Amino acid sequence: MTSSQIKHFNYIFTGSGLAALMTVYKMILSGKFTEKSILLLDQNAKKTNDRTWCFWDKNESIWNSVVSKKWDLALFANEDSKRDLYLKPYQYNQIRGIDFYDFVFKTLSKHSNVTFLNEKVTDINELETHVFVGTEENRYTCDYLFNSIYTKAFAESQIKYPVLQQHFVGWFVKTEAEVFNLEQATFMDFSVEQKGNTRFMYVLPNSKTEALVEYTLFSKNLLPKEEYEKEIQIYLKQLGTEKFEILEKEQGSIPMTCYPFWKKNTKRVLNIGTAGGWTKGSTGYTFKNSDKKSSELVDFLQGADSSAVLKMSSFYKKNRFWFYDLLLLDVLYRHNELGSSIFSSLFKNGNPALIFKFLDEETSFIEDVKVILKCPKFPFIKALFRVIFLSNKYNQKQ
Repeated sequence: MTSSQIKHFNYIFTGSGLAALMTVYKMILSGKFTEKSILLLDQNAKKTNDRTWCFWDKNESIWNSVVSKKWDLALFANEDSKRDLYLKPYQYNQIRGIDFYDFVFKTLSKHSNVTFLNEKVTDINELETHVFVGTEENRYTCDYLFNSIYTKAFAESQIKYPVLQQHFVGWFVKTEAEVFNLEQATFMDFSVEQKGNTRFMYVLPNSKTEALVEYTLFSKNLLPKEEYEKEIQIYLKQLGTEKFEILEKEQGSIPMTCYPFWKKNTKRVLNIGTAGGWTKGSTGYTFKNSDKKSSELVDFLQGADSSAVLKMSSFYKKNRFWFYDLLLLDVLYRHNELGSSIFSSLFKNGNPALIFKFLDEETSFIEDVKVILKCPKFPFIKALFRVIFLSNKYNQKQ
């Protein structure tokens, strides 16, 4: 392909995961980008149910039509006790990946200014007046590029910010016995053996005999797949069933870090999704954060003078919740075995609605204090001094 044949777009999205699809969908809904050409590039065709997203919300959202299940009640448990969490005014929502993809692409397919190509991105090169994008098949240019292809080495090759993984294997099972409470999601069950880590079971029931049962860890290192699956089998037996059918499987590893990915943003390239720090560092939750950030991004793009050059590096701003997440990650990174006691201190006696509001970064400072005071004091005080000391030491070297 010669340079004269290279196709130009106003916006290119490299990677078409949650953040990219949310952003483009909202750009279309706004009606403000009808004259802009948009290209989505991804080697994954988005034709399979490759993941499940969950989030809590007080109101119906634009995604309500693809929510497959809602719960008003959740369970928190550890080896000593159980607590029913009454979530109102929140509800816990589940969205299947394939339902989300189909919903968004159905809308995007009606707009001729949006193109989706199933191609693997191999090269991104920012120039003064445009950005060059290469795939295994073609070459493109754009005015602005939004990248959601996560580069693992950025976070894991540095030592200033701790990096954990939220890693899991989940089975969608159909059991012979009725062992699930349809009205209650199991949010965190720490009754499983911790083995020096932060380990819990997560259950999303669709009926008394069908559920997603997921074995999840917040820790540095992944396990052999057989270990996750063995723990799921043990847990199902403890629930009262040894006979079950596996309908589907899912697995994943989500980075949990406060590494400032946004510092990689430049004049014409903006990192989004996990690659842009949109994943909540302390929990690994992605859907709600991406929903908020994608709306902010669309507003940011709309608010710019069309005759001016946008400065993508000015989009992201960290807040006090980033610092709270950093403290928790520092504690779990150094003392991973404390996870069960930390989350238990929050959920055993705390107000679930206030905790969810805090995790959504919507609390006042006074409400922050009410939540934080429920956490074990000593590990967090040590983390506070360590983070401040290391930050000052790091800044003196700059």
